[in-house]
Amino acid sequence: MTHSALKAGQIGRISRIGATQLAILLIAAVAIASIGVVSSPGPIGLAFLAAGSGLAAAFVLLTGSKLLARLKMGNVAATIADFVENDASPSFIVNDDGEVLRMNGAARSAYSANVGDTLTGAFRNTFANAGGLIFRLKTKAQNGSVAAEDLVTRQGHLRVAVHPMDRKTYLWRLEPIGRGGLNGQGSDGLSLPMLIIGRSRTILHMNEAARELLGGRVKSLDRVFTDLPVESGALAEATTAQGKAKVVVSEVEAGVGRTALYLLPAPGPEAENSRLFFNELPVALVKVAPDGVVRSFNKEAANLVGRALVNGAHLSDVMEGLGRPLSDWLAETIGGRAVQTTEFMRLRGDDSEVFVQVALNRITDDGEPAIIAVLSDATELKTLEAQFVQSQKMQAIGQLAGGVAHDFNNLLTAISGHCDLLLLRHDQGDADYSDLVQINQNANRAAALVGQLLAFSRKQTLRPEVLDMRDTLSDLTHLLNRLVGEKVRLNLSQDTTLQTIRADKRQLEQVLMNLVVNARDAMPNGGEIRIETESVNLTEPLDRDRVTVPEGQYVCVRVIDDGVGIPHDKLQKVFEPFYTTKRTGEGTGLGLSTAYGIVKQTGGFIFVDSELGSGTQFTLMFPVLEEQSAPLSEPVITYDAPAPKHGDGVILLVEDEAPVRAFASRALRLRGYTVLEADSAEAALKTLEDESLSVDLFVTDVVMPGKDGPSWVREALKDRPDVRVVFVSGYAEDRLTKDQASIPNSVFLPKPFSLNDLADTVHQQLH
Repeated sequence: MTHSALKAGQIGRISRIGATQLAILLIAAVAIASIGVVSSPGPIGLAFLAAGSGLAAAFVLLTGSKLLARLKMGNVAATIADFVENDASPSFIVNDDGEVLRMNGAARSAYSANVGDTLTGAFRNTFANAGGLIFRLKTKAQNGSVAAEDLVTRQGHLRVAVHPMDRKTYLWRLEPIGRGGLNGQGSDGLSLPMLIIGRSRTILHMNEAARELLGGRVKSLDRVFTDLPVESGALAEATTAQGKAKVVVSEVEAGVGRTALYLLPAPGPEAENSRLFFNELPVALVKVAPDGVVRSFNKEAANLVGRALVNGAHLSDVMEGLGRPLSDWLAETIGGRAVQTTEFMRLRGDDSEVFVQVALNRITDDGEPAIIAVLSDATELKTLEAQFVQSQKMQAIGQLAGGVAHDFNNLLTAISGHCDLLLLRHDQGDADYSDLVQINQNANRAAALVGQLLAFSRKQTLRPEVLDMRDTLSDLTHLLNRLVGEKVRLNLSQDTTLQTIRADKRQLEQVLMNLVVNARDAMPNGGEIRIETESVNLTEPLDRDRVTVPEGQYVCVRVIDDGVGIPHDKLQKVFEPFYTTKRTGEGTGLGLSTAYGIVKQTGGFIFVDSELGSGTQFTLMFPVLEEQSAPLSEPVITYDAPAPKHGDGVILLVEDEAPVRAFASRALRLRGYTVLEADSAEAALKTLEDESLSVDLFVTDVVMPGKDGPSWVREALKDRPDVRVVFVSGYAEDRLTKDQASIPNSVFLPKPFSLNDLADTVHQQLH
């Protein structure tokens, strides 16, 4: 052990001898010495005198050592105090009893405490539970280590640290570590009185301006306002340090269920200060005359609304979308008759859609009635609402289109089927033959139109396969060149690194043809259509046009033209069915809605960008196929179907639509089959109760009243497991996929079907 350490240890041990022990030692020395003095001269008296002198000498030595130790410790404290005197952070040297021994200049200016006061008293106005904080940190520091905590006070964020100097003395240091509060600034730095209100409407915090206005800390709103509740933007009577006063209350969300109430001086002699507060308030406020003319507005309102907001402008020139005259709402507010005090409106001006939530409150301005309009940005809220409404609308239209398509498919099956039967009885030289051909062709056109409805509602039957977009576009280029004509040039630019996708090639070609035809029609004087492909890797989700594209790899196809463009307010409607910018008779309005449905059903995304007079760009994004072990495309095998044999099968035909059933039964009988008819699943099962009846094939509709097609077929196959099945339906095949997978030897034939389609499908199932 070093000399300095030994000396310090001795001082520590001596300093631990208390004043009581020294007093006892002194009394004992005096008593023993007195006995020696008063005793008769001799050895005993000298012994008592010597003992008393020894004790007295020990008392003097110990007392001197203790005074030396205290002096040394005082020098240490003084040295530390001199060191922190110029520290910008408030510092206190405190003894074990919490008494302030020394404090630096920063502590003297920031805290109303003097040497000799307690630390608890010094911290009382800074921390909510000063005594608990001091005890907690002192306990942690008693083991010789530094204890610290970060706390939030009305002055901001403070780090309170305790440094042990010895077992009886501690250095307390308070270091500011940042400013908290609204918008990243301390709330006390605001010149406006502010109250932070919790969910229970209790006052959680007041800044210094509010304390000065109200005369101190207040814990409940009923101690501040005469009448509750208070309305944002309205006048309220508050109890201040100078008595009752009128203030304008502004309410701002402060997060986590909290609300900030700002108290503005009411219009009066302090008009200049009121205007200053009004302009600096972090809430968009507009003062409006009863007739709707803007009188004044603050800086936040100007930032939100833009250049259209000027003094003297009418409020109806700034915003729109109320659904009734704005003057009526203003008159109701002035008269106190307004039922709806808050409305959502759209700002006029530029093409961007900005929505605001407007709350009107009646005030008195220079003795005259006026209105304070409190504005808040509601664009995000209205965007979410528009997404929901759009989703609901598309879903409703899709359900309607699917239902209409199903009924139309039944009608078209009957029309085109009976037309096929008539064509069998007429030669090309007959006078009626051309009329029948016209009926047949228009029935097919109607079937294609119904197919577009199904495509939009994403209920058409898809035949997906693995595709290479480069090959698909290369094969389609010849047809696209014929579609665009001579005035328009077609330019194809391919990315050589494209990966494969999974899609229905026929439907994808229809999408590309629709987009190219629209681009051609947008350039009546000619121009260039560019088709570009690109491999895109999204490292993070892409938010665009109210949808989110997940991260991953995509094949991107762009169709770009230099045409007339699409107005901005029409861009969100171009994918809606029956909406078209073309003249009557030039388009059905189903082209882009069909493309939309096909792309969405494939799992892709479609976007449109356009500038009026500068052209339009459609962007298609298809997810890359992860499994690429399959061949790029299934080879198409063409063969000449053998002529059906006559009379080589018994067919049970189950169809609830009488015209369709009549056509199908006649068509099959013409091919030589024996046909048993049933108008429902129950009737079909009743027919099959005859065990002597031999049936080779079930031809059944999928959707019927009572039991549907798959249900009765599964029941019938229990006794006749070898019978094959043909399902027919006006709905898409995906409605049948799960049921059909559980039924062996079954195929699907979509409506409308022709005589040959039905005969060929039946023949392939039987053979």
